[in-house]
Amino acid sequence: MPSRSPAPAPSETCPRSCPQDALSPSSLPSGSGTDGALPAVAAAVPLWRQQLHHGLEALPAARRRLLRSLEPAASAQLQPSSTAGTAAGPLLDLASNDYLGLSRHPAVLAAAAAELAVSGLGAGASRLVCGTRPVHLQLEAALGAWLGRERALLFPSGFQANLAAVTALTDRHSLVLADRLIHHSLLAGVRCSGARLQRFAHNDPADLERRLLAARRQRPGGRVLVLCESLYSMEGTSPPLAAVAALCARHGAPLLVDEAHALGVIGAGGRGLAHGLAAVTIVSGTFGKAFGSGGAFLACDSLVGEWLLQSSGAFRYTTALAPPLAAGALAALGEIQADPLAAIALLERAERWRQGLAAAGWPRPPGSGPILSVLIGADDQALQLQQQLEVAGLLSVAIRPPTVPPGTARLRLVLRQDLPSGTLTRLLAALGPPPASGA
Repeated sequence: MPSRSPAPAPSETCPRSCPQDALSPSSLPSGSGTDGALPAVAAAVPLWRQQLHHGLEALPAARRRLLRSLEPAASAQLQPSSTAGTAAGPLLDLASNDYLGLSRHPAVLAAAAAELAVSGLGAGASRLVCGTRPVHLQLEAALGAWLGRERALLFPSGFQANLAAVTALTDRHSLVLADRLIHHSLLAGVRCSGARLQRFAHNDPADLERRLLAARRQRPGGRVLVLCESLYSMEGTSPPLAAVAALCARHGAPLLVDEAHALGVIGAGGRGLAHGLAAVTIVSGTFGKAFGSGGAFLACDSLVGEWLLQSSGAFRYTTALAPPLAAGALAALGEIQADPLAAIALLERAERWRQGLAAAGWPRPPGSGPILSVLIGADDQALQLQQQLEVAGLLSVAIRPPTVPPGTARLRLVLRQDLPSGTLTRLLAALGPPPASGA
């Protein structure tokens, strides 16, 4: 895989690959001629609508996204909805993040259904008004015990949890040091807080230390927050987290680790890479991946937890997580704890797939987790391979800019526990030989 571009200047506030950047209002032209008019749209249309129209027209076809409806079929399969009167056959799921297949596990579904009967569909209010249900407190206590953290707080989504964590720990006087490939939700939190942002090279503790040293020289008493993930969703890579945590402890910097894709599948007992690292200030996790449910949480010590409760608008001013989702997540946690071998088997399978792809001439996907990122390069080639796999009954998504930097389009293959045997052989046959170098 080609090397990343050098780390940007401290003034950078968002990476090139931020999804909204391509169409952000500030990036759109005010006009295409000397009079500022956009000739493709009638002059009577408000300027802001003209700008949006122009921005959409400027999007290359290969980077346009479409919503697509798929329904669960048999185990590990998704059925595309009927299009133009014809329905394609079911597709084997190599795209979702349902790593352990828990979204349709009988115990998880039964727990959600039982809570639905007791509490109804929604909580009806924020946690601090009257939206807290017993299942919320049970899930928070179970998460804290599982992860060895004093406090856990639930959120309706992972994006919201990350927004809450960053804005609670920073303000316009703070500096945030973030891994170059950090998730967009964390970057949105930095923007909302007004903090300055610097990016350190991906999974590079040496670059992080240089920036920590420089920050302490410039402002010895300033707050510096460090952001990283334990499993990067578009790369499949993991950081040397113990080294990162030790650096943060040495320099007195709080560390937020997004474990969304790791919890349930990575680390001892599926507890993620931050488990046992006291220097990790906040663990961010979601229920929409290995847990097969929906919603998210932040886990931390009692001081930080109380600060989040008292100061975070993203927690205080939102309707509580739907009780059936909380019950489903609690049941999923029980399944993860009861069957730790499931995650081990998944990682062993991931290694076999990496070896198989490399032996067939494809770039070996980096990392060791269930996300296999196969670098292709060109957008159109990645899309062609996606379509090629779909013809063979396999669903894998071509990831392309602006989600990843230009020239690094890739196939994202996601393994799940319930894939049938022989899936790798089927995949390699559908892929065929890799494109010739430079083609």
